[in-house]
Amino acid sequence: MPEITTKPRTQVKAQTERPKLYKVILINDDFTPREFVVTVLKGEFKLSEDQAHRIMITAHRRGVCVVAVFTKDVAETKATRATDAGKAKGYPLLFTTEPEE
Repeated sequence: MPEITTKPRTQVKAQTERPKLYKVILINDDFTPREFVVTVLKGEFKLSEDQAHRIMITAHRRGVCVVAVFTKDVAETKATRATDAGKAKGYPLLFTTEPEE
């Protein structure tokens, strides 16, 4: 009787990679009123009054402050909308994004 050998089948599961995250950064300027910056942070990033105030003060003192971390599309959208809110009122308010390390 011939010997029958069977090899076990291995299943390969597709490993989905986590999306890379991006930081939204508030850049300080000397012209945008502090109250307006807090209003934009609360409106666009859903921060509390206290959180928004702390981020605004940190950016004021250090020049920049990380506001939040999101996937690339969300980060870019929020940064653009927040910057556009400043432009609509005539302020040079600026938010940028960069990859989180």
